[in-house]
Amino acid sequence: MRALVTGGAGFIGSTLVDRLLAEGHEVDVIDDLSSGSLANLADARSNPDHPFHLHRVDIRDAAVIELIERRQPEVIFHLAAQIDVRTSVADPVLDAMINVIGSLHVLEGARRASTRKVVFASSGGTIYGEPDGDAIPVKESYPQQPISPYGVAKKVVGDYLFAYREIHELEFTALALANVYGPRQDPHGEAGVVAIFAGRLLAGEPCTIFGTGEQTRDYVYVDDVVDAFVRAADKGGGLLLNIGTGVETSVNELYRTMADVAEVPDAATLAPARGGEVPRSALDAGRAAIHLGWRPWTELSVGTSAVLDFFRTR
Repeated sequence: MRALVTGGAGFIGSTLVDRLLAEGHEVDVIDDLSSGSLANLADARSNPDHPFHLHRVDIRDAAVIELIERRQPEVIFHLAAQIDVRTSVADPVLDAMINVIGSLHVLEGARRASTRKVVFASSGGTIYGEPDGDAIPVKESYPQQPISPYGVAKKVVGDYLFAYREIHELEFTALALANVYGPRQDPHGEAGVVAIFAGRLLAGEPCTIFGTGEQTRDYVYVDDVVDAFVRAADKGGGLLLNIGTGVETSVNELYRTMADVAEVPDAATLAPARGGEVPRSALDAGRAAIHLGWRPWTELSVGTSAVLDFFRTR
């Protein structure tokens, strides 16, 4: 398979790139390196036997369309995005330029290249808005009523995917991801609480929890998520599929789990809650089990230990 991964220098994208190359696929990566890192692609770039090409381009640049047309990918894994909910609230135009206009550039490139399929990284934590308590873990049939510009953009791209399938016969699968964590995640950014906690715990610095810490998230390990992307290359056509564990974990519980592994006895510091975030989130991945044969397998304690081990070696 000739695959193209947008956002392929990010922590999810680069893990996907490594998996695709290990399976013998030819891989192109499009990434502007604004948040991704060349270090994440060290293995991909260092092996001369890997059929791998990196293109440093911003998906907001219409040149992406011609680039995709020229590279002729069979499948596009579209992960490039502005990923921070708070940034989308502060600057919704920037968010839309990257997440909507950038995605349209990718879809136009796919159409011109006669790409067989686009697998899109949607956001299960935001597209459903604030689900009723009895609806959690949320199924894909739940109404999509996002309350952040980030969630709105992800919903809109899902609508464009449906339209391109109807008009241009461009197949798609949209994966509504829960809170993905794992090695290579940025511990200095605003998104990715597991990486942030790992970085601060190992540095002996206090960790901050915003709000009461009782807000819940569905934490799913990056290797499990990458497996869903690979499966979706050939399955789940025309569907939105939740990718999560179905388990709610509070931020307080997450901190205690990681602090115990890191052998840090100190409690976290509490700070005022931040806007644009839902109080509870967990996804029912039953449809992914049916259509992709996918299930999560990494326990939170095992995954967070792997993250801490990764940061120890940096």
